[in-house]
Amino acid sequence: MNKNLPRAWIAVAILGALGAGFAQAQEAQGTQGNWLLRARAVRLDTANKSDPIPSLAIPSDAITVNNKTIPELDITYFFTPNIAAELVLTVPQKHTVTVQQSALGGPVDIGTFKHLPPTLMLQYHFMPDAKIRPYAGVGLNYTRISSVNLFVPTVGRLDLDHNSWGLAAGGGVDIELTKNWFLNFDVKKVQIRTDLTQFGQKLSTVKVDPWLFGAGVGYRF
Repeated sequence: MNKNLPRAWIAVAILGALGAGFAQAQEAQGTQGNWLLRARAVRLDTANKSDPIPSLAIPSDAITVNNKTIPELDITYFFTPNIAAELVLTVPQKHTVTVQQSALGGPVDIGTFKHLPPTLMLQYHFMPDAKIRPYAGVGLNYTRISSVNLFVPTVGRLDLDHNSWGLAAGGGVDIELTKNWFLNFDVKKVQIRTDLTQFGQKLSTVKVDPWLFGAGVGYRF
């Protein structure tokens, strides 16, 4: 008797079970679909941590980026009723950079920049068939920094690194309003960090690292 035959039957049984499980997951999602689009208003609350710049008499955490409310769109795809991937998008956001204390006094606005921070999350949805559906997730953020216009009197122009990679984590809840419409509340913590430079020399690392508090609506199809 072929010794590999029992292993083959086991492999077939496992594949069959996985296939059946995936088919059941697809059938369970069939009533509402695998896609979920959400639109949110999001409050961006920055951490504002930074290294000191002794030569300019700037202490730790004195370089700040303003808080603001931004629009957000996310696209979520459900692989199974519990597991989904979420892509979080917005439009480039303009921010003001302020030095709270320095040799020039303070606070002093030193200019602006724009950032575009798409984030990809892997989520687990705890109760996918309930009216109230909590979820949690982790992922990766990429932030593109552009349109940097920073200037300090008597010092000159400054620049920021244009690329930031960081971790993201968060969670939220979808509340079913109708068969396809949901009310959504969401919170995330995202790592966004960049170096403040002049003539290619690093002056300080600025950790924006915002909390994102969002509320909006979703449509599943």
